[in-house]
Amino acid sequence: MKRSLLACAAAVSFAAISPCPAAAQVSFRNFHGDHIAITVDGRPFSTFYIGSQYPKPFLAPLRTAGGTIVTRRYPMKMVPGESRDHPHHRGLFFGYGDINHVDLWANEPSEKVAHLARGKFAIEKLGKLKDGKKRGSFTTTIGWQDPVGHDILRESRIMTFYADPHVRKLDWDSTLTAIRQATFADTKEGFFAIRVADSMNGRHGGVLRNSKGALGEKNVWGKRADWATYEGTVDGRQVGIAILDNPHNYKHPPRWHARAYGLFAVNPFGEKQFDRDSATPGGYTMKPGQSLRFRYRVIIYTGKMPTSTVARWYREYTSGH
Repeated sequence: MKRSLLACAAAVSFAAISPCPAAAQVSFRNFHGDHIAITVDGRPFSTFYIGSQYPKPFLAPLRTAGGTIVTRRYPMKMVPGESRDHPHHRGLFFGYGDINHVDLWANEPSEKVAHLARGKFAIEKLGKLKDGKKRGSFTTTIGWQDPVGHDILRESRIMTFYADPHVRKLDWDSTLTAIRQATFADTKEGFFAIRVADSMNGRHGGVLRNSKGALGEKNVWGKRADWATYEGTVDGRQVGIAILDNPHNYKHPPRWHARAYGLFAVNPFGEKQFDRDSATPGGYTMKPGQSLRFRYRVIIYTGKMPTSTVARWYREYTSGH
């Protein structure tokens, strides 16, 4: 071992000798079971917060390949002048507003939950952190719990992060299994969500767009689409986020709970709250032991991205799925 380390050092010292293998381009570091730092090409990308003190597991902040933060910092960090509404909007998060009359969306201790019990999330297992040159991934098992800590759902999640010099790309793969009967009510409050930085939201010149060519909250909110983007400006830089829905997800294409104030979410269960005239029933009831799988791809980019490029990304993502 000592000899190999000396050989490696020598290889670094002399250009004529082949260099040692490059370090992993996607890497993780677990800080005492509290949070996992995620780096891509040696630069911070995000942090996955899993400590029991957090009301839900979440990724924050999210950054472009150049390091620009595209998510709101509150409530994790108090930034002067930043909005402080909806404290449950933590970076990139996952949850739902009414499952068996339990709120697993707005479940912050500081929030009053009208007519609902406040649910909990618990990390029940963290799998091996797998660094990689082109991609890295890890698995988690998460209990979606009632107020006394009994699982309603058990989530098996795989998050895969990709090394790319131009964009930051994340694949999300979650399977929800009902531990007991689990009824998702028909509500707009859910499901797979990002809270974008204030300066890029629709109130500050940002633009929502979906796969059907619709623009703005009025035309994107509550409408069905394969994918959607949120573009705007942060620190003088044009940036954007794309969320791609997998065609095998329940009720694809989903409705989008996407707001001008900065919420950017996919909701496959809401119906009447998005369209009172819809003839399609909303909500869903899972029997004990039944599972639903949800997959999404998130791409964070710099510049204004042509619709044709996002459509190509979607074709690449869905090929073979």
